[in-house]
Amino acid sequence: QVQLDESGGGLVQTGDSLRLSCVASGRTFSTYAMGWFRQAPGKGREFLAAIRWSVSRTYYADSVQGRFTISKDLNKNVVYLQMNSLRPEDTAVYYCAARESYSSVMYDDPWEYWGQGTQVTVSS
Repeated sequence: QVQLDESGGGLVQTGDSLRLSCVASGRTFSTYAMGWFRQAPGKGREFLAAIRWSVSRTYYADSVQGRFTISKDLNKNVVYLQMNSLRPEDTAVYYCAARESYSSVMYDDPWEYWGQGTQVTVSS
């Protein structure tokens, strides 16, 4: 089992930046990748970004490429999502996830472990 604990959400204004953190604990040695997703009210889950746990490889959704950056600190078992130039349409609950299975694209299932989510609200 892997436990994930997100933090860093909040209320910001259009154009602001925010950094989300996700601390992983438990059986992290079996982790293939970590990722960030979001879900806005009335919408489905959206893949944002992923990072391989053991090598330097990142993946991004087209919708956030160039604005969001995923990174990791293996010494602390933490994954970050740096979000810049935030827009009202970025308002959502943001989730951290971990997967143990291989993927060439990362936006596919399964993502076996999920955090509880952190709310990000961007005001206009």
